[in-house]
Amino acid sequence: MSVPAILRHPVVLLAAVAVVIGLIWYALGQPIKLPRSPLAQNEKLHCVSYSPFRGGQSAFDASLVIPAAQIEADLALLAPLTSCVRTYGIGMGLARVPEIARKYGLTVLQGIALGRDAGRNRVEIEGAVAVARAQRETIRALVVGNEVLSRGDMSATDLGNIIRGVREQVPVPVTYADVWDAWLKAGELADAVNFVTIHVLPYRDDFPVAAADAARRVIEIRSRVAASFPGKEILIGEVGWPSAGRLREIALPSPANQARVLHDVVAAAKAGKFQINILEGFDQPWKRTLEGTAGAHWGLFDGDTRALKFRWGGAVSNHPYWFFQALIGILFALVTFAAGFLAARSLGPDEPARIDWPPVAGIALTGGLFLGWAIANVSLENYTIIDWFQSIFLITLALVTPPIAAAAAVRRTPFEGFVALFDPLARRLTVPLARAVSLLFVLMVIAAIRIALGLVFEPRYHDFPFAALSGPVAALALIARYNPRGSRWESAAEISAAVILFGAALIILFNEGVWNWQAQWFAAVLLALAWTCLRARGVRNP
Repeated sequence: MSVPAILRHPVVLLAAVAVVIGLIWYALGQPIKLPRSPLAQNEKLHCVSYSPFRGGQSAFDASLVIPAAQIEADLALLAPLTSCVRTYGIGMGLARVPEIARKYGLTVLQGIALGRDAGRNRVEIEGAVAVARAQRETIRALVVGNEVLSRGDMSATDLGNIIRGVREQVPVPVTYADVWDAWLKAGELADAVNFVTIHVLPYRDDFPVAAADAARRVIEIRSRVAASFPGKEILIGEVGWPSAGRLREIALPSPANQARVLHDVVAAAKAGKFQINILEGFDQPWKRTLEGTAGAHWGLFDGDTRALKFRWGGAVSNHPYWFFQALIGILFALVTFAAGFLAARSLGPDEPARIDWPPVAGIALTGGLFLGWAIANVSLENYTIIDWFQSIFLITLALVTPPIAAAAAVRRTPFEGFVALFDPLARRLTVPLARAVSLLFVLMVIAAIRIALGLVFEPRYHDFPFAALSGPVAALALIARYNPRGSRWESAAEISAAVILFGAALIILFNEGVWNWQAQWFAAVLLALAWTCLRARGVRNP
């Protein structure tokens, strides 16, 4: 059954594309209602982790000293939400935290940073002991070491001796903090501490769970640890969920999921009458170099704006700027159609009416739908110069490829492979538009292979840039499908690229599991690009 001509008209198709983009973004942006607030009126959280680093500040910068004014500004924001903050050391100006916290009615779980360097450990311990004696009413307890055993920085015996030594010198309780299974492996440490502090982070688990099941996992793990250490108080020293980052199996970081997990965990803690410390007060951009995008987005407050991410018992959108993302997409679809129209007009004044516009509509839809998403991810997923360069490169491809592909689709420009750029004879035989498409094709293949190999060999902290790749890959695949093949040339490069992309897609799917839709989406993009490579191949036969 043939499609009526009116439905193939470019204006009608553009309107349809705009409506689809707008409706999809409207659905994505709808606020998600949170459960009823677990906190009574004026009730505060038990405790929240506090690290002061913002912007380009990093815990790796040994020369950095955090200004007291910066700490005070942060604690002023935290004080209405929590009665306590947990720190992780006294260096870099953090020895001032207890004194400033007292001004705001906060108590402190004072951390002592321990590692392999015995000299630095001694300085940390001496400083923390002095602070604990001077700020006895403010410091709730000393946390002697954080995940020292998990990192393999020292043995349980040596750590136990340090803890006992600190305990003898201070008038406040002493504990040690580590992931829950590290405690089960080093149960002898329980005798050295006043109470056991465990970290339960369901997103980071080797077998992560969905946000809806996170509180249940926390309760189960706490019960297991409590059974292993009868008579010991169990503090959950870190619990939370990231608001951004890669999907791990069924564990999806998002603003709504972060809020949902914290609501559920706080409610579970109140019902079970146990105490928790939420990870963490503010996003920490510097952690992205260690833990990927998710590692930088565990905060209750945004790391840059210092804005609170959600209100207890309210509603939160995973795409709060959906209107602007939809508008960007619709305008970009208009630009893509305009490129196609101008290409058609260059063939003759009556040519636009004879053009097959559905391929252009497909290019405009995929390009417009994902562009706003890709742009929004730039600020979330980047920290190092290399990260920024890659994102800017991908956004540039996402901006340039669809309009050029639309022009090539309209003019039925033959889809050439790598040879149109690298073979002198082929360059002379191909038109400039074909060479432009080939350049974009080569750049897209190189970028996709680099990203894919990163996800194959070091997947845990790498994001799936599906939004940035979807538009340009779809555009190239569509013109490869609808446009005639170019001249037939040697195709070893395209075949090799297709094999790498195909293999990477299969490995990513195997590594990430069937429930990881981000991995499936990204693998589908790789497979589409692999097919495009094969579509461009041919045997040289001039």
